[in-house]
Amino acid sequence: MKRLKIVADDKIPFLRGVLEPYAEITYLPGAKIAPADVADADAIFTRTRTRCNAALLEGSRVRLIATATIGYDHIDTAWCEAAGIRWVNAPGCNSSSVQQYLAAVIVTLAKERRTVLRETTLGVIGVGNVGRKVALAGEALGMRVLLNDPPRAGREGADAFVSLDELLTRSDIVTCHTPLTKDGPHPTWRLSSDAFFERMKPGAVYINSSRGAVTDSAALVRAARSKLSAFVLDVWENEPHPDATLLAQSFIGTPHIAGYSSDGKANGTAACIRELCRFFDLDILPEWYPATIPPTPFPSTFTVDCRGRTAEDVFCEAVTHTYPVHEDSLRLKRSPATFEEQRGNYRIRREFGSYTLHLTGADAALADGLGRLGFFVVKE
Repeated sequence: MKRLKIVADDKIPFLRGVLEPYAEITYLPGAKIAPADVADADAIFTRTRTRCNAALLEGSRVRLIATATIGYDHIDTAWCEAAGIRWVNAPGCNSSSVQQYLAAVIVTLAKERRTVLRETTLGVIGVGNVGRKVALAGEALGMRVLLNDPPRAGREGADAFVSLDELLTRSDIVTCHTPLTKDGPHPTWRLSSDAFFERMKPGAVYINSSRGAVTDSAALVRAARSKLSAFVLDVWENEPHPDATLLAQSFIGTPHIAGYSSDGKANGTAACIRELCRFFDLDILPEWYPATIPPTPFPSTFTVDCRGRTAEDVFCEAVTHTYPVHEDSLRLKRSPATFEEQRGNYRIRREFGSYTLHLTGADAALADGLGRLGFFVVKE
């Protein structure tokens, strides 16, 4: 069997040692992969920091680009297709991780502000693999949920969706989960503009964990002064150099790690390896998945006493036990210059499904909501 040559981003987890028996693999920092590195490569395993375009690939031997991410705006897809280079992303690989991030943000907001979640409306813009999971989390938390997704509404009918105007005017929290597009009937580049923020409810909260350029940073600065009560950003224009004003003013600001659970990373790496096997017709690792994922950094079995407490307090204790999102925010605010280092060396984070939650004194609705988030719930 021919030994393939693969160039891989050195921050893709679980990859080292897996393909070495079958291929020559070079690991490099994603942002530093250069034309000379890929000239005689058969495939590239990437994340978002490698710009896969003509400048990198023209004249190379590359036939496959596999990105261990949902997003693919770092790939010039039109050029690659014209050049006969197959590209694939990993749709849905980290959807449960982003769901966990949003749940942690929402319950942290609710606890700090004494907000009643069942009286709060969550507006989800972009209802693909990630947005669908976020909407389910909102419902599990007892929130009213509005959905906006023009492409899906066009394909499936408008009954399950609302217009962007309606979503913005009715939602207490607006969260973006769109791809980044500049063309077509529904471009999302700087979707969140002055006009967008002007239509939001006074005192609403804005969240973006999709792509940085979905938000017009200058417009968000203005909206934060006059319209919004808070905003949360996991993605930024001009990454890895977050806008200093926005970072300082954010309720939570994180270094593009919403989808960075260990489970989500494992899914992305597995998608790359499986596609390599399919594309090159290799009968070696068609169903590969990491044999082990690092254990939870917090107790995987824990108890929450619900007696005499609000649903918001219980949700917050349970969710932030698995992911204290404010710690990631504090870390970035203290050291914004290490954005890329914090992202590249992100701590172990396991999703809700890795935890067994014992509930004391919980009613059926509360237990059901926590179970729908993904916890294994034991009522006592």
